[in-house]
Amino acid sequence: MKEITKEVYLNWYEEMSFWRKFEDKLAQVYIQQKVRGFLHLYNGQEAILAGALHAMDLTKDKMITAYRNHVQPIGMGEDPKRVMAELYGKKTGTSMGLGGSMHIFSKEFRFYGGHGIVGGQIPLGAGLAFGDKYFKREAVTLTFFGDGAARQGSLHETFNMAMNWKLPVVFCVENNGYAMGTSVKRTANHEDIWKLGLGYEMPCGPVDAMNPVAVAEAFDEAIARARRGDGPTFLELKTYRYRGHSMSDAQKYRTKDEVAEYQKIDPITQVKDILLEKKYSTEEELKEIDKRVKKRVAECEKFAEESEFPDKSIMYDVVYEQEDYPFLAHKPV
Repeated sequence: MKEITKEVYLNWYEEMSFWRKFEDKLAQVYIQQKVRGFLHLYNGQEAILAGALHAMDLTKDKMITAYRNHVQPIGMGEDPKRVMAELYGKKTGTSMGLGGSMHIFSKEFRFYGGHGIVGGQIPLGAGLAFGDKYFKREAVTLTFFGDGAARQGSLHETFNMAMNWKLPVVFCVENNGYAMGTSVKRTANHEDIWKLGLGYEMPCGPVDAMNPVAVAEAFDEAIARARRGDGPTFLELKTYRYRGHSMSDAQKYRTKDEVAEYQKIDPITQVKDILLEKKYSTEEELKEIDKRVKKRVAECEKFAEESEFPDKSIMYDVVYEQEDYPFLAHKPV
């Protein structure tokens, strides 16, 4: 695995802090009705993305996920201003404002969504991996989904085919404990979601996903396996979301004390503690990073605010039309 140096920890601190503040800003403007529809935030789960990016080859590897999908394309290289603009529904967004919060997409940076159908991205991720294997591109696809989506039947169909064809894919369940609002304890006879991989003889296991180092190590092994042609891995990334499933979630299924307990092992705090303990940075230097992060978020907000809404006509430009479509003319009997 690539060495986790002082520079890596500093980058993790700045990027995870930016993702957190970016999402916090989205929560603010959502209340102001500048962002419409649903809004699912990633607060608390940042170590997953930080660790995954460290293990990936961003020149060729791909990522696909569900609708908690704002910061992943930023990590992959997409301009955060364009992501913010997409959430605002502006024409400068990643999909000209047509995708919105749940469908962020960036083909240029190999981020393939952003999917609103629960578990719909699981077979799509395997399909991306199939394409890479077929065309011998030596790329690996990271396919993320939530603990609720792990109960979808398509997961089992996909696992079976992925193992049978030894596809270069890493299946990653971000288990934040509650799916939309139902505890994992109430959705199955077992709580160890990773064990679903055992039925397919797929390498699988749990990961402390509040710690970016543990995440990076797990992904490094899984990606290496996929890249050398040995097939998929299934990782259960045990994490926690500090906000509700979406902004409309009243969170009556958990207590404030429970959230506070998980905030004691906040991934950003863990990285900050290491930076200070190892004397990689001082409190003052970290405060400068915090200022830089706030400035970047403000620039994203300004860009989105000042961008124009798209003309309605573009909705017709992105719909497939085949003028010479063949059809059968039935003769009257």
